Amino acid sequence: MLSIENLTVRRGDVTAVDGVTLDVGAGEFVGLIGPNGAGKTTLMRAALGLLPHEGTSSLAAMPAATRARHAAWLPQTREIAWPVSVETLVRLGRTPHRSTGGPRADTKAVDAALARMELEDFRHRTATRLSGGEQARVLIARALAQEAPLLLADEPIAGLDPAHQLAAMETFAALAGEGHGVVAALHDLGLAARFCTRIVVLHRGEKHADGTPGAVLTPELLAHVFAIRAHYEQTRDGPVFQPLERLR
Repeated sequence: MLSIENLTVRRGDVTAVDGVTLDVGAGEFVGLIGPNGAGKTTLMRAALGLLPHEGTSSLAAMPAATRARHAAWLPQTREIAWPVSVETLVRLGRTPHRSTGGPRADTKAVDAALARMELEDFRHRTATRLSGGEQARVLIARALAQEAPLLLADEPIAGLDPAHQLAAMETFAALAGEGHGVVAALHDLGLAARFCTRIVVLHRGEKHADGTPGAVLTPELLAHVFAIRAHYEQTRDGPVFQPLERLR
């Protein structure tokens, strides 16, 4: 789905991402975590070919039209520029397929995306008049309507209420279960531990750890990278992770 090797991004004298190598396969839900400024957004944007970089990225090497069909991108910044209906906005996700799918395929994809994000009743509402959390769900639906094998999402659950955070994470996990690849930058380590099949930790621009949630979210790593102490436990209901205190 995605292969990057020795990917480096420099901003003047500052190295924002330093020699990261990462492969993402079908069926993986990768949580990309790290403190603010660790390089998560920069890594994903560079992997998409949106930033100058050194090293290689399988996505960046694709022609733009091919890349748009292979990967959907959900940026952290949520901007809806025009007062269009929710359905019209979600249908924009079908733009890469306009020469191939036909209107019936587009309608089916849009309907499925609206249903997945529980937005059927919002179909005819004006997107710019929705709350921030509702707009976030609409933009996730637009990315889902793209029906790309790979989804890259930058803080996709920020601003959502707890129920819709869970619903979004369930949707991403279901996509992975259907054979898609999902990479999401996340700050909620509890939800990352609960839903992601794999966690990649960025720290000061470098890949610091990569593995299952249980293998990565150790007391030593949490202290070193996040400067926190936390409770992490496998329960009958799945992994439970709760930050307890700052260490410095």
